[in-house]
Amino acid sequence: MKIRLPRLLLVAGSALMSIGAFAQETDTTQTATVITLDDALKIALSENASVRVADMEIERTGYARKGTYASLFPQIDLTGSFQRTIKKQVMYMDMDMSSIMGGGDEAGAGDGTSGGTGSEAGSGEGAPSLGGGGIEVGRWNSYSGGVTAAMPIVNAQLWKSIKLSAKDVELAVEKARSSRLDMVTQVKQAYYGVLLAKEALNVYKDVYDNAVRNFEQTRLRYNAQKASELDFTRAKSTVASAIPNVYNAESSVILALWQLKAVMGVDLDQNIDVAGTIGDYASEMTYDQALGEDISLEYNTTMRQLAIQAEQLAMNIKIQKFAYIPTLSANFAFLETAMTNDFKFSNYRWTPYSYVGLSLNIPIFSGGKRLNAVRQAKVQASQLGVQMDDTERQLKIGIRQYLNTMETQMKSFSAAEEAVNTAAKAYGIAEKSYNVGRSTITELNDAQLALTQARLGVSQTVYDFVVAKSNLEKIMGYDFIDENGNTDLENR
Repeated sequence: MKIRLPRLLLVAGSALMSIGAFAQETDTTQTATVITLDDALKIALSENASVRVADMEIERTGYARKGTYASLFPQIDLTGSFQRTIKKQVMYMDMDMSSIMGGGDEAGAGDGTSGGTGSEAGSGEGAPSLGGGGIEVGRWNSYSGGVTAAMPIVNAQLWKSIKLSAKDVELAVEKARSSRLDMVTQVKQAYYGVLLAKEALNVYKDVYDNAVRNFEQTRLRYNAQKASELDFTRAKSTVASAIPNVYNAESSVILALWQLKAVMGVDLDQNIDVAGTIGDYASEMTYDQALGEDISLEYNTTMRQLAIQAEQLAMNIKIQKFAYIPTLSANFAFLETAMTNDFKFSNYRWTPYSYVGLSLNIPIFSGGKRLNAVRQAKVQASQLGVQMDDTERQLKIGIRQYLNTMETQMKSFSAAEEAVNTAAKAYGIAEKSYNVGRSTITELNDAQLALTQARLGVSQTVYDFVVAKSNLEKIMGYDFIDENGNTDLENR
């Protein structure tokens, strides 16, 4: 038996060295920035991408509403145009064009400056072309430029659209609130996840420490020939099997911290740690029976968004009906026009042209477009009503589920604590009994397993309770961040 001892000790020593290296790695958390849940929420409020996008949406809808208001003011534009004629228009008159132009077809054989005025008269550029009884009119180049203005006077659809834009802003604000509620819930649960992972790591470290201590005791007894080789081998195996659990628990802590950083919106390389333990939240394990009796969705952000959308659809129905109402607008224009056959701008003769007037538009027939638009809006309103009823039912089911989970975990907590006390007492008895040779290493390991499961069970109970509570608070619409970014976690 003693021949195998050096090898066994080498294995155990390697395990001790591994866990020692692991301890050095975890010691780096001492230099990490420790944050509380309140700190995490405040950081997320300014850095979380969803919250920032939602706040930008409020700003965007605000500008959109201002743009709708701008439609009430005069729309003033500077205009300019250029037109090149490809083929001139021909005008025909019910009279003898040759008599007007001065004679027969053979007249005007000269150069077009004097004398004849026949069909060849005025052969210079731009002269009217006669043929077939018609005359070409216009110039090759046309220019225009000036100022135009238009302003609505009577437009029921426009005024209703302005009121509708206010609802767009209101909806954006509620969506931003929804993003904050989602962020609060995600940060809380990620924070609780880190605490749970750290507690599991502490439990598995204690298991490893106990395994090492028992192995040393078994080694001493083995050297004194008071323990069997089987006990010695099992003690060594217990140490070896405890190491992967520690490393897996460490990995879980790292992953949980990454998740917390992600929902906070900070860089994953930032070295942070969380304050407190999961056990600190055991004091929150209270159940308000009144919540289960009076389920209110007054502040639920989903229902409030649907309510705003219902108001929007009702207003949209009115907007579509207003399409039957005539519209009246005022118009003004001041233009300068010029027509020429060349590009000698200095010789252009600009002619001013201006007007002011009213435009009346009376809708008469649109092929059923307006009628179908009204019907479509009514169907959409009906669809939303059905959706609201279904959403309300699902939310109330969720509330009852979370309340049931909270009540169950609260009842389980006392039993879980009693299980820990009992398991700890049993492990102490088993350890003393093993040290004096009255029990086997297997019995000691069984006691250790029961204690480990009991300790993890208590932490899991607290975690399940606070997660259910955070989900309930989200559904109920409890917002712990005010408009100034202040948090009120004490009254959560």
